[in-house]
Amino acid sequence: MIALAWVAFMVSLMGTLWVRRAFRKLSRPYSLEAPQRFHAGQVSRLGGLGVLIGWAVGLAAIPVLQRLHQAGNIAFDQLRLPVWLLVLAPAFMGGLLDDITQRVGPRWRLLLSLGTGCLAVALLQLSVTRLGFAALDDCWRAWPWLGMGLAVLAVAGLPHAFNIIDGYNGLAGVMAVVVCLALAHVALQVGDRQLAAIAIALAAATAGFLVWNYPRGLIFAGDSGAYLWGSVVAILSITLVQRHPIVSPWFPMLLLIYPVWETLFSIYRKMARGDSPGMADALHLHQLVYRRIVRSVLDGDEAQRLLSRNNRTAPYLWGFIGLTVVPAILFWRYSIVLAAFCALFAVSYVAAYVALVRFKAQRFVRLPLGWRERDGE
Repeated sequence: MIALAWVAFMVSLMGTLWVRRAFRKLSRPYSLEAPQRFHAGQVSRLGGLGVLIGWAVGLAAIPVLQRLHQAGNIAFDQLRLPVWLLVLAPAFMGGLLDDITQRVGPRWRLLLSLGTGCLAVALLQLSVTRLGFAALDDCWRAWPWLGMGLAVLAVAGLPHAFNIIDGYNGLAGVMAVVVCLALAHVALQVGDRQLAAIAIALAAATAGFLVWNYPRGLIFAGDSGAYLWGSVVAILSITLVQRHPIVSPWFPMLLLIYPVWETLFSIYRKMARGDSPGMADALHLHQLVYRRIVRSVLDGDEAQRLLSRNNRTAPYLWGFIGLTVVPAILFWRYSIVLAAFCALFAVSYVAAYVALVRFKAQRFVRLPLGWRERDGE
């Protein structure tokens, strides 16, 4: 597995650099008035292409690594890499096209991600076969189409959840790395080295991208990167639970509760205001953290100051992610415990959001002595 991770990391590292240089002027940048813009200058949003190259080449290199005795006990034929690439194509290509043109609307991207979900069900036999509670599972199995429908919804929805939290350098990328490593850990615990290899390759490829993304922000993952992370993680999560009854369905749910709950809460607050759920705004949790907790730095250059604040935002959310990942790994077999942690996170999220909106969080986060606020917030 170490050799696989190394190949995926190096190919992604060099592939992302190549994408940044070769397609520097290809992608259309955000408008200066876009609410989700929190950077200075024009930065390429095609980093997802480098991640895909690293992930796919890493997995394709497994037979070569096995001849070198560096990737044993991985059944390469069972990976079905060409099928995976076909399944991922609609969502990824839709995101990539939007990164280039900025003209693919939310509805079209949702339809394309639904296409990926339908292909996953048809070609990978994906289905949510149980809910983790015996009283509900008996009824759930009586209608198999419910499991397939939920699988389509999960594969279609998680890419958009990753896209929502992909607002600051290192946030969505680190989330993808941590989740993939957690999935690989449990997959190895149950002896599924094929799923572990897919997860480790994606984590390593994402790490190669992060070298250029955090903290310098030289390239962004874009919609293509978010859709790649969301689609692969969703398929991995459902497949792991489907293949191994010992793994609770609430394990991946707790792992991914942050982007999932961010999406659901965003839909609720937009609809409560009478706005379309697909309308972009600057009121997500990470954006409030950026505005109301992360303070100005001493550098007088405006662009450098903006970059520094951008980079200081993600670590706050990394800590938030750790509050869900650690119990998920510890209690991956126990549905009741995992469901309780999901509920606890939802309550904590709403409490933190309300505190930020009402300016109550600042009393707990103070500037170091000698710092001063210089941006008027």
